[in-house]
Amino acid sequence: MSRPHAESVIKSIIAEIIEDCAVRGHGVSDTLAAFMVKAVVLDPRNGFHVDRTLTKEDIKKLEEICLNKLTENCSPSFDTVKMQVYFEMNFSSRREFLEDVHRGLESRLRPVVAEITESRVRTRDQLDSLYRRIVSYIVLRSGMGSPADVHTVKEATAALHSVFPPTELGAFMVLLKNDKEQQLDELVTIVTGIRLFNKACRTGVEQSDLLPDVLNQVLPVVSRNTEQQLSLSQKALYNVRQQEAFLRLLLAETRVCTKHVELLQRALLSQIKLMKETVASKTAVPTTKVFPLFKALSKVWSELQDEAELLNILGDIALNLQPFLSSQAGSTPQGFLGLCLPAEMESLDWLQPETAGFSEMLLQYNGFCGSTFVSKDGLLLPGNPHIGLLKHREKLYAFSSREAALTFASCPDKFISEVLERAKLSPELLQLLRLQQHVSGTFFFVLLPVLLQLLLGESALVKPVTKCEGGTQTDLHPVESNIVTSYEWNEWELRRKALKLADLRSKVTHSTQTHLSHMRRENASQTWPLKEASCQSKRDGGSSVPKPQTYLTGLRGQRVGHVVKTDLTRPAHD
Repeated sequence: MSRPHAESVIKSIIAEIIEDCAVRGHGVSDTLAAFMVKAVVLDPRNGFHVDRTLTKEDIKKLEEICLNKLTENCSPSFDTVKMQVYFEMNFSSRREFLEDVHRGLESRLRPVVAEITESRVRTRDQLDSLYRRIVSYIVLRSGMGSPADVHTVKEATAALHSVFPPTELGAFMVLLKNDKEQQLDELVTIVTGIRLFNKACRTGVEQSDLLPDVLNQVLPVVSRNTEQQLSLSQKALYNVRQQEAFLRLLLAETRVCTKHVELLQRALLSQIKLMKETVASKTAVPTTKVFPLFKALSKVWSELQDEAELLNILGDIALNLQPFLSSQAGSTPQGFLGLCLPAEMESLDWLQPETAGFSEMLLQYNGFCGSTFVSKDGLLLPGNPHIGLLKHREKLYAFSSREAALTFASCPDKFISEVLERAKLSPELLQLLRLQQHVSGTFFFVLLPVLLQLLLGESALVKPVTKCEGGTQTDLHPVESNIVTSYEWNEWELRRKALKLADLRSKVTHSTQTHLSHMRRENASQTWPLKEASCQSKRDGGSSVPKPQTYLTGLRGQRVGHVVKTDLTRPAHD
């Protein structure tokens, strides 16, 4: 079976399962159906071999098994799978949670920002309306009150008027859109800081009154509810052990939020104290001193709001985990958990707790005891690292008791193989014990990318590189040029300019101005005195020769006479 054909078959199987579950009255997501397909294929009891191609009978059998499991009522195994899928799809890091909160806030306020930055006012009434929209945006963005509250609007308007009077709207309107948005953000921080400072200066204001209302309500409730659910979750096995791990993670995040809130409370009080010392009884304070303090106060307030939103998210996740525990009510006998508690015995001489970085070491089976899991027919007990850690093939194993550790150490490879085989019979254990990397097979390698795509989204796969035509437009010269045209690197050129300037001291500049040229730019000219110059050439020389002269006689009057030629040329040496 080719890879594209296998992916098509898997997707069609998942779609068919979802449709059949809907007919039976059970809503199932793509992610949950894909997870169940993988679990059924990996379970050896179902007879699917990952190294061979699925036939039509295999596909029909696979769909039927998945359908029965997905529509089963009061199933601890299925509840655990649903809980794992839900938690993996909804829980994330603090940074990603806060990024989602900020993106959601910006998305909700984007129309308000667009109305402000894209407005074209021409009359006084339109200017007043624009100013009121800016006040409403600041109130919404700060989270301090509602724009429908008259007292809140008056307070925000007064604070804004002190730093951004309506007379500055003209300068605001000629800015570019990005500059407008940047100035709005700055106004939000300054005005929020002013309002917080004014609130702190009122008499009879308690420390809790300076915190967001949501934070005061959510902080104790989330911590108390999470701790209560955590105490209840310690009375069950597979399902509750998984819920316990998730609740511990949520409780850890809640405690981090509590510490952050305490630090932010101290920072808020210190900022207010600094503001009071700066302002004191002065009638006027320079903006260069007070504006940064307002911004810092607003930043602390914004971080407190982030903690409130994060606590809301953690509280919702903890609350939504509660239904996954419902099928286990009354299923565990009273007093049974007392037998499951780890025995306190002397630690083994393998890897002692005194080892550097002992508490941060990665344990196999998510810290549960593999020996007890095999010998007690699937019983999950958390390992006690203080007994000692067994290091086998560069991996660390924890145990619930000394006897369990010695039993496991007698034949570790056998126990490791048995744990993997038993985990395949219960799909929820693959994730709980972190055994996903031990599953292999030809068909599974084809199945895995499709399941990852359904479980984690498109980001789990490597997408092909696509090309398209694109264009962008930027402002003309967004960054001013800082080229110094008067800079000169040549030393001799600098000397020449210095001599020229020194010579200019003895020069006089003349200029005239007429009625027609008084609005023009000034023109000036400068002349230099003529410098006397001379040159020298070679000496002129020449020579002269005598002019030749000849005299002839006997040319006239004598018919028979002869001509006599006389040379009258002077000699050259005379």
